Amino acid sequence: MLASLAIRDVVLIERLDLHFGPGLTVLTGETGAGKSILLDSLGLALGARAESGMVRSGQNQASVTAAFHPALGHPAFALLAEQGVSAEDEIIVRRVVQADGRSRAFVNDEPVAAGFLRRLGALLVEVQGQHDQVGLADPASHAGLLDAFGGLESERQRTAEAFRAWRNAEKALAEAEAAIEAAQRDEEWLRHALEELSKLAPMEGEEDQLAAERQAMQAGERRAEAIASALSELQPRDRRGGGGPAAALRNAARALERLPAPNEEAQPALAALTAAQDALAEAEGLLERLVADQGADPRRLELVEERLFALRAAARKHAVAVVELPSLLESLRARLASLDAGTGRVAQLSSEARAAREAYLGAGKALSAARKAAAIQLEGAVAQELPPLKLDRARLHIDLTPRDEKAWGTDGMDRVTFLVSTNPGQTPGQLEKIASGGELSRLMLALKVVLARGSPVPTLVFDEVDSGIGGATAAAVGERLARVADRLQVLVVTHSPQVAARGAAHLRVAKSVKDGRAETRVEPLSMEARREELARMLSGENVTEAARAAADSLLA
Repeated sequence: MLASLAIRDVVLIERLDLHFGPGLTVLTGETGAGKSILLDSLGLALGARAESGMVRSGQNQASVTAAFHPALGHPAFALLAEQGVSAEDEIIVRRVVQADGRSRAFVNDEPVAAGFLRRLGALLVEVQGQHDQVGLADPASHAGLLDAFGGLESERQRTAEAFRAWRNAEKALAEAEAAIEAAQRDEEWLRHALEELSKLAPMEGEEDQLAAERQAMQAGERRAEAIASALSELQPRDRRGGGGPAAALRNAARALERLPAPNEEAQPALAALTAAQDALAEAEGLLERLVADQGADPRRLELVEERLFALRAAARKHAVAVVELPSLLESLRARLASLDAGTGRVAQLSSEARAAREAYLGAGKALSAARKAAAIQLEGAVAQELPPLKLDRARLHIDLTPRDEKAWGTDGMDRVTFLVSTNPGQTPGQLEKIASGGELSRLMLALKVVLARGSPVPTLVFDEVDSGIGGATAAAVGERLARVADRLQVLVVTHSPQVAARGAAHLRVAKSVKDGRAETRVEPLSMEARREELARMLSGENVTEAARAAADSLLA
């Protein structure tokens, strides 16, 4: 329900904070006091069009904040979750209008679009006024209201489930047919690509393994080249064994040995040359063993590179990574398999889709039949409410028109429309086009009395539903408003004392002059103040004791 409304600098309202309780709240006041400003302010918070004229003269901006406490599980919470707006048990909507007409909207202090605010507002408040009817006047809501009245929740749920199952079956069939059609178009390419990839036979992780082996073999080649180069430096330069460090050492030793005796001073040098020859021979032997140890298959590197290049060429051809080639191969096999087995699969899915359609037809027809019975009951129930509201010639007609198959949905196969005729012999028409302002408001009230149990909107606002009536008719309006308020929160702007007396709470709207400027204020009335307000409404400006006595009678 609507818990509070805070208005700042809207037209004649400088600052106003209102709190609302459950049941029926009535707002009264003289014509021009500013009751319409209150409704416009509430409408602004619910997403109505913002205009610069709403900003109080001399101010930069106006704002309206409304706090709601919907019941747990109310559809508004699901809508907020869909939008990513957090909410637990309270929903606070705020609208700010700049003096140039631009506006901003917030829900629980998070910015939202005005369009989203309108969607949210439609779930929280329904306004029935002489010139602005929403909710019941919207044909899109009629099927749900009729189903709620008739207690057709289970039939509606079965229909919705059957429709979703049918659509899922149709989707699966369409996907299978599209897959087969695509596979048939590409069959030749598929078979060629599958044969090519099957011969290649790519394996999981093969690219990384080959790349690592190639890198290791390339490093081994470089190592072998270095060893061979070192060995060549130690070996003879020609076929006769000439040249090279070994020959040089031998020649040097021989030269020293030819020295005339005694040659003791040359012995250390000769010993060193002998040691050098031994060390050189050892180094040469070690290098030769290293060369022998490098006995890797010289063809292996070539094979590894050929395999690696083949894998990468196939990946480029199919526009995938090498690592994806095995899964691509399986995908091609699956596509060809689906092509081979596709005809049987399509036949099965087609049969399932036909069965799902028949199931939906069965559920939809059952819902339609139940709706026809509920429509008769609803027409009769509303008819009983109309005579006391001075609408004894009016009749509600519920039109159930079969929709084209393309328009079938989770809500069934019917288009449900509430129509009305206000005079005998008149062709029924849409609510807002047939009835006058006052008649429409009372028709809406009669409908709300009957449909209150199934209403998803917790707060109703009636603007001068008692326009143009009085006496017993006004009393009937008040009595019905009180009945609706037993289940829903109801706010009503009224000029009728019979209606005002029914309120669980009474707010008086008045206009005064402050610092040379007109200002609208609203005050909750005590029981004594209510008595005086009702007496004023009964007798006019000069309140008489007779009017007070009549007010006491109404309040009693």
